[in-house]
Amino acid sequence: MMFLQLLEALQFAFMRNALIAGVLVSIACGIIGTFVVIKRIVFISGGIAHAAYGGIGLGYYFKYTVLPLLFAGSAATQDQRPGSWPLLGAILFSLAAAVVMGLIQRRTRQRADTVIGVLWAIGMAIGIMFVDLTEGYKVDLMSYLFGSILAVERSELWIILALDVVIIALLALFYKELLAVSFDETFATVENVPVDAIYVVLLCMIALTVVMMMRVVGLIMVIAMLTMPAAISAHFVRDMKRMMLIAIILGMLFTVTGLWFSYAWNLTSGASIILVSGIAYLLSLGLKTFIVRG
Repeated sequence: MMFLQLLEALQFAFMRNALIAGVLVSIACGIIGTFVVIKRIVFISGGIAHAAYGGIGLGYYFKYTVLPLLFAGSAATQDQRPGSWPLLGAILFSLAAAVVMGLIQRRTRQRADTVIGVLWAIGMAIGIMFVDLTEGYKVDLMSYLFGSILAVERSELWIILALDVVIIALLALFYKELLAVSFDETFATVENVPVDAIYVVLLCMIALTVVMMMRVVGLIMVIAMLTMPAAISAHFVRDMKRMMLIAIILGMLFTVTGLWFSYAWNLTSGASIILVSGIAYLLSLGLKTFIVRG
């Protein structure tokens, strides 16, 4: 029944885009979520996500206010779809927030939660101000807060694919360094690994992943989608590569199942995906407890 309903749903272009987006995002979540869980920096992903809201506001402002002024009367300015501008703005802001968070935390040794909270608030405030300054009504804005995977456009799919390629390339280049920094920074320092630089690279990879997840589950639920597949895999395996692979597969499974629930029962897609992930996490906790006691 589920399979037939999915096939029926895939007749629609928006549903195909949603499925492709979910698969692409699951790849990044599986990779980066594993580092986040092992390094125990779950909260920082939420901070980067909310700081990225400033970029979303900037993207809308540029699309609806700056471009019409630069190309007054042009047919290109008549398109009322936001396109990829908010996503591009979010990439810039999230990367900037990741670098600033990393440098301040590593060089000043300030409390991580304090730095995250400050940049979280600044990013949100900047985003709201740009939205206020933007001409017209921002009909699509709430989708970045609560997710709208069914509204993903083809141009956004190309951006998400490009971000996946960047993350995989960085993983291939710095895998050993990222592994060392994630498990034991002291040992990494002794082995002459540039710990601070690698940590900032990891935060930038988190930032790119967070941007991808905005359209799937929204800023509000980024932490859940990023960490739950990796946390489930961490219950049963210890090898880093296996954890990533299992997390990727679980992310895809949760996304497809959540999309089916949202389509079959007319529910919000992002919330459905998170609910499926949360139930699976609780079941994995029970299974782990049973195995340990057994």
